[in-house]
Amino acid sequence: MPVAIITGASKGLGRALAEALAARDWDLVLDARGAGLLKETAEAVAAHGTRVTALPGDVTDAGHRAGLVAAARELGGVDLLVSNASALGAEPLVRLGELPLAGLRRALEVNVVAALGLVQEALPLLRGSAAGAVVTVSSDAGAEAYETWGGYGASKAALDQLAAVLGVEEPGLRVWAVDPGDMATGLYAAAVPDDGDPRPAPESVVPAFLRLLEERPASGRYAAPALVEGR
Repeated sequence: MPVAIITGASKGLGRALAEALAARDWDLVLDARGAGLLKETAEAVAAHGTRVTALPGDVTDAGHRAGLVAAARELGGVDLLVSNASALGAEPLVRLGELPLAGLRRALEVNVVAALGLVQEALPLLRGSAAGAVVTVSSDAGAEAYETWGGYGASKAALDQLAAVLGVEEPGLRVWAVDPGDMATGLYAAAVPDDGDPRPAPESVVPAFLRLLEERPASGRYAAPALVEGR
């Protein structure tokens, strides 16, 4: 069975993607900081009959990243690495003039440095896969200028660039940066708690990720809504 590592997998998009892959017979290594919620998620995902290893921890910890890859190796390797774990830098979001530099460092460490560190750890196994792929979860805040989204957006812009260069440097892999669009997630609620407008559920964009895995287009940046609509 193919094996995927998914970070930030206890809820939201990470959990939705884990459920979808498990239903398609993928074995999974799941990461999140909260042990209790991650355990509940792993048990629900394992009900599909696939093997699921849940490792709570912080992706900024090199030892934890090594543990994720080691767990995947025990399941057979790494065919897909999904960097979904994210940090905002401030909750709720604030303008750049008020953004704590410690928060910006945290966002860069989680969203960029840890994502690259996990790729580096998993590269030997990804290269050994017949269909190795890396997915980085991007954001339109990395490409557009939205008030208060500067720190988070800067981290996602940096992640996009890392993904683009990785795609050039590793032509044997597929490296996709995916902008999922608006979603009703805990991350968005923490970012803008006063925004009560309805937003799509994370499950609604999972078909975009599945399409990438099925069709394996060239490495690059993709918008999930366009993939879902078939463009």
